[in-house]
Order: sequence, then C-alpha cells, then structure tokens
Amino acid sequence: MRHHRSPLLPAALVGLLALGSAVLTGCGGQGGLRSAGPSPAAIGPVRLWPDLPPATNPPIDYGETDTQRVPGIPVPDNDIRRVDPLAVVQAEVRAHRNDRSGQDGLYAETVRAVLACTKDRAHCPVLAPYYRDLTGNGRDELIVGIRMPDQQLGVRVYLAENDGLTRIMSTVDQVVSVDVAGRDLIVRASSAGIPGYEYRTAWSWDEQQRAMLPARDEIVRTKPPGRGASLVPAPEFVSPSPSLTPAAPAVPASPEVGQ
Repeated sequence: MRHHRSPLLPAALVGLLALGSAVLTGCGGQGGLRSAGPSPAAIGPVRLWPDLPPATNPPIDYGETDTQRVPGIPVPDNDIRRVDPLAVVQAEVRAHRNDRSGQDGLYAETVRAVLACTKDRAHCPVLAPYYRDLTGNGRDELIVGIRMPDQQLGVRVYLAENDGLTRIMSTVDQVVSVDVAGRDLIVRASSAGIPGYEYRTAWSWDEQQRAMLPARDEIVRTKPPGRGASLVPAPEFVSPSPSLTPAAPAVPASPEVGQ
C-alpha cells in the first residue's frame, strides 16, 4: 500500500514560516541589509631574505646542559621534603667550590658564607625554601634562593627522582621578585641598561629536555611614561592567581633553614 503525504503542515513548521516571513518583511521595511564596510585583506607572514644560506652548525639543543645531579644527597621514596635544603646547596658548593661563572658560579664570599651556615645561621645566604609541583608529576619540587653581593639572587630548583636529587634550574640576577603562577616560576629582574623597565622571565618545565627553561621573556615598563615617551603599551603579563597563593607561607619566615 502506498502512503500519501498529508497536505497539512505541522503547526510548528507553520509558525516558523510565519516568523521567517515577518523577519524578511521587517528587513525590507528598513531598507534591507547594510554593509559594514570593506574588510581588511588578510596578510600572512613574509619571509625576508629567503636566499640566505642555512646555518652550517646546527643550534645546540636548549637546556641540554641545564640539569645536574646533586652529589651525595639521597632522597628516600623521592620525598623531597625529607631533604635538608642547606645540605643540598652546600653539597653543590663543595663540588664546585672554585666556579665563578656558569650554572654553579658563586662569589667567593658567598661560598664561604654558605659553608659557614651550619655555625652561623643568622648570616646564612640560603633563604627559606619553598615547595611547589612545577613539573606536573604530582610531587613537589624544591625551590631555593641564595643571596649574593650587589643585590643578586641565585634561584635554583631541584627535582627528586630515582631516590636522588637533580637540579633542573639555576639562574642569577638582580631579582625584584619571584612568583609562582600555575607551574611557571616567574623571575622579575631589574634592568640596569634600560631605565624604567624590568625583565620578566617565565621558567617552565620542558618534558623533552627534562629541565626548567626560560620559555617566555619580556621587557616590561615599570614607570608611567613621561613626555616624549614611547606610546607602545607594555606587554601584559599574567599575574599569579589568588587561588594558587597559599593562605600561609610554605615554611616559617625564620632564619632557620631546613628544619
């Protein structure tokens, strides 16, 4: 048996047709659609000097030398909170006592002060540690600061793995502040060569290199622009979320370190 379609339209479809007719009538009454003006043409990137020969030497893989195993520091069960932060810094100092540059470079007076911390905690340059999960492995990493002459601060980060300790970040600068935003460690440093500006570097964990790398670098204006100043706005930078800031310090604000 052949079924015939009903000549009657469903009530809902009739309503939609009536509404569409009313909309079209309204547009026609107002003179129809109006143009918003010409759209700017999309311009893609243009490569400059395309005939330049490629570099003969491949670039060094960034971060490949930024990690180092800390000698003589066992970490049972990879629990980094069971490690004495002062002992960690002292172990590195003893292993690189004469280094004055590079990842392990420290001033001679800083080396002496670090080694004397056991007896003279009041003048110890090793600051109270902080603990945050910066690698996303579900465990905390150790963040250590070392005061040095000329208002410089050494910032180092350590990862507990294979029942030992690996340093995954080390930097030294005239630091304004250090913040944690998500899993980024943000270092603000003064700019002696560009008055009125500061450097902001976001160090992020790189799984391939297994190191904290300076993933984002900015030069940010810190003073209001005066007459004749550049009108280029300062780059926006994401501040740490209040939800990431603990209600209390991670460690007591005390000269005692690692206790």
